Order: sequence, then C-alpha cells, then structure tokens
Amino acid sequence: MKIDLTETTASKINKALVQGRRAVGTPAVGMVLTLVIVTDEENAYDALKAANDASREHPSRTLVVIKRVSRTPRDRAKARLDAEVRVGADAVTGETVVLRLYGEAIDHAQSVVLPLLLPDAPVVVWWAVNAPLDPAKDPLGSLAQRRVTDAYAAEQPIRELTARAETYTPGDTDLSWTRITPWRSMVAAALDQMPCKVTSAEVEGEEFNPSCELLGMWLASRLEVPVTRTVSAGPGLTAVRLETSCGPIVLDRPDGSLATLSMRGQPDRAVALKRRETSELLAEELRRLDPDDTFAAALKYGVDRLGDGGPKAESETGSAPDGEAGNAQAKPAAAKKAPAKKAAAK
Repeated sequence: MKIDLTETTASKINKALVQGRRAVGTPAVGMVLTLVIVTDEENAYDALKAANDASREHPSRTLVVIKRVSRTPRDRAKARLDAEVRVGADAVTGETVVLRLYGEAIDHAQSVVLPLLLPDAPVVVWWAVNAPLDPAKDPLGSLAQRRVTDAYAAEQPIRELTARAETYTPGDTDLSWTRITPWRSMVAAALDQMPCKVTSAEVEGEEFNPSCELLGMWLASRLEVPVTRTVSAGPGLTAVRLETSCGPIVLDRPDGSLATLSMRGQPDRAVALKRRETSELLAEELRRLDPDDTFAAALKYGVDRLGDGGPKAESETGSAPDGEAGNAQAKPAAAKKAPAKKAAAK
C-alpha cells in the first residue's frame, strides 16, 4: 500500500503510517530498528532496493531522506516536505517513508526525521552517497547509534579513508570494511593452520578500491609486519600473499567469484569468495550495533604507512608511505563477524 503526501508534516506522516498498518491488517509494530538512508534522487532506487532486501533479515522502519535541489532563490527560501508512505507488500517486511525535502527544509532534515523514529529502538544512518566528513557530528548522524558510510562511492576513496580516521567516533563503520569480512576470516583461518612467524604481506587489488587499503591496514596493525599494496586489473580484491617462516600463504581470486588458497605442504583449495551485493553488506552491518574496535584499529593505522606498490595511493593521501613495521608472531584477530557466516566476498 502506498500513500502519497504533498506539502506535508511529520505528524501527518505518522498518521498515514497508522492508517496504512490498519488497512493492511498489521496494527502491531514488529520492527527492530530505524534505518535512515541519506541519498540523492539518482541513487535512491538502488539504495532503497538494498534496504528492502536487507529488511527481510532485519525488519525496520526505513526513512529515505532525499534532498532536492531548488532552482530559484524563491524556491530555496521556501521549506517544503513531500512524502511517500509504503506499508505491507510495498515495504517488504517493515515500513518505508520516502522524504523529499525542498528549500530550507534541507538544512533541517533532523527535525523531519526525529518524530518518525521508532520509540526505544536503535537508529542506523546510512549515507549511500556523499557522506559527511564527520558522520558523528552530522545532524542526522548524531541521532544514530551506528553510522554507515561507503568510501568506495566517494570520488577520492583513499583520501576519504584518511578523513574517516581523523574523525572516527565509536559507532562509525564503512561498507568498504564490510566487503573484506570473508577475506579476513579466510586469512585468520589459514594462519591458525600454520602457526608460523609472518615476515611480510602483500595486498593486491584494483586501483582506487579502499577495501584493499583497509585489508592491508588490518594485516599491518594485527601482524606488525610490512604490508605492500599493489595494483591489479581487478575486479575488486584479487590476492593476499603472506610470507611466513613456513612458506608463503596465498589467497588468490582473479575472477571476483572463486578463490584459491595455497599453503606449502597442503593441496590447493577452492574457496567461494563471491563479490556481494550492497543488500548483503548492509544486512551484515545491521547484525551488530556496538562499536567495531577492530575497524577502528585498522582505520587509524593509516594509509600512508602501507608500502606503496601502486602509483595512486601516495598521491591521493598526499604523504609518502614509510612501509616500516616491526615483526611479530601475532595472528590476526578473527574477523569481526563470526567465520561461520556465509563465505561470500567482495
């Protein structure tokens, strides 16, 4: 069921939600969180589709905030709010409200969103595009327990990671980090099988892919060894190579789907590491709403400390990498999500 509201208010939207629930025969509210999506008109369809798919696992009230561009000074001075309320089959397993803000209302999106939040339920804000440099201090971000960005959608992804490290607040996360969860699980499992001293590591992937840098920073922060970042044709991450005292460990995925794990003294093993859809990444992030300390440690390690095997990483961060780190026998901590999760990958 869809209800269109023009030049409306938050109070009228709440009444429409109650009316819609009664009309479809579900008067009870069975949602577990409020998901606020901040996007533009161009990317709204894809973002909402991903949220709807994720809601099958996490029933939620989804508020889509679209800030429309006003073309004249008169329009920019006039505040206006249009809304589209979706309940029942049109909202999959939760409720959806698409909010289109015009004029002065654009600068006060939090005032529109606040009355529509589910009471006593966690709030997650996801910037599908154009995330603020400091999500925690953003008016919408300050309402949330968890703030999700995606550096891959930025024009300069590697520089975006540097900015995220400088402004990190517990509760921040990034889908570029979520994409490497299966990779981290596989690397940690491989090192459990070969309790050897790691001396160096190499992460290979396509240019301008922040997941490669994050994986390299995670390895460097956990293993305390030099990590080199090299560029390949992709897609996405293509290989991780660890040099150990027991021989090399190589996880190679040339086609974006099936990887091969190679270790000395053992037969090569095929591993499913399929690149995942945005809906799967979002669903994974919604499984836990507490701060991710492992992400924070990797992010704060610093892109500029990775050994630069590709020409663009240094130029984007604006500083030369030193590529130096000590040696240790420590193994990477287990990936932030349980290794038993689906073995799919970015």
